[in-house]
Amino acid sequence: MKSVVSYPNRGTGGNNKYRGNCSPKLIEDIINQYHVMNLNDFMCGSGTTEDVCNTSGIESHCYDLNRGFDMISMDIPVRSENIMWHPPYDDIITYSDSQYSAKMVMDKYGFDPRLNDLSRCGNWDTFVKKMNYCTLKQYSALDKGGRMFILMGEIKKKGKLYSMLCDIAKPGTVEQIIIKMQHNCFSEAKSYIGSFVPIVHEYLLVLRKDYALVFDVSYSAHEQVDVRDKQTVTWRDVVYAVLEEHGRQLPLSNIYRLIEGHKKCDSNKHWKEKIRQVLQTYPQFTSCKEGIWGLAA
Repeated sequence: MKSVVSYPNRGTGGNNKYRGNCSPKLIEDIINQYHVMNLNDFMCGSGTTEDVCNTSGIESHCYDLNRGFDMISMDIPVRSENIMWHPPYDDIITYSDSQYSAKMVMDKYGFDPRLNDLSRCGNWDTFVKKMNYCTLKQYSALDKGGRMFILMGEIKKKGKLYSMLCDIAKPGTVEQIIIKMQHNCFSEAKSYIGSFVPIVHEYLLVLRKDYALVFDVSYSAHEQVDVRDKQTVTWRDVVYAVLEEHGRQLPLSNIYRLIEGHKKCDSNKHWKEKIRQVLQTYPQFTSCKEGIWGLAA
């Protein structure tokens, strides 16, 4: 394997009509690259991992909601030397009652798979929380020295990119990130205008478990930042942001009011004088009329 892989020919294994299934050739490359002798899959979908392992003579234990295993509410049934995981990409493809019958699962296994189906979370934050819960749960059931291979993608909605790679919890050692090119995508048949960039790749995240009892976990942190409270932001940028946010022209008294009380003022008791100096010094600002300041054209 190299850091970028591409499989125009899907290969043999799983069900190519089961939407979202990955290329069996990726599983084959994982087995060969990392000398895998055991590979378990707890969201196996149509059974691609299982088919490749059977063909390769590799031990595997494969489960899924459609086979009666709910990762959210049930214990991981076996320990693993290695784990393959290809979670849903939020709601891009719905699985329960779409790729398989929820009623069949209820009749056969006694629970409703729709309740904990990661493709039915309803919003990105809920999806990320459940995804990370499943990540840590599987990693904890991984043997020391083992690897967890997570195939994931990115999603665009209303001009915003939602990245599983950015938001997924990363326990243990991040050993490798491999870019997998996508083929026969829905986006290939469409023409796009403007700044939209179609997504034609996925990521394979390789996590290695070097420590059994205590291990590091990396999380992405999301916080709301107010430039008026950051000491690393210049006064010029604070004043510019206030004008930009509030109509590009403001009376000086309003500029004071919108900055007063924020942490930026704490370190400078002459903050009003500083604001006047900024307005008079930098070419980004212009005096519109007496007492009114704005952004230069």
